[in-house]
Amino acid sequence: MFNIGFPELVTILVVALLVLGPEKLPEVGRAMARLVVEFRRATEELKRELGVDELEEAREEIRSLADPLKEPSAKEEKEDASPQGSPSATP
Repeated sequence: MFNIGFPELVTILVVALLVLGPEKLPEVGRAMARLVVEFRRATEELKRELGVDELEEAREEIRSLADPLKEPSAKEEKEDASPQGSPSATP
């Protein structure tokens, strides 16, 4: 999800323990867990409301709107610069 490995997770937990202290850390952990559960619940509800098909259509629309914004690759630029006629058709 966030691409966090084990060393990073341990570092975050140690820093949280130092900042919050051992008394507050379990409370903060429970609050974070509740927040994640509520977020997942809301996401699932939104998916059910919209329907999977509508969600996929929205994603495709966003992708199609983003395509004109991307810069052409070197291959595309080379194709644009090539002559339109075939080489055998010229005398």
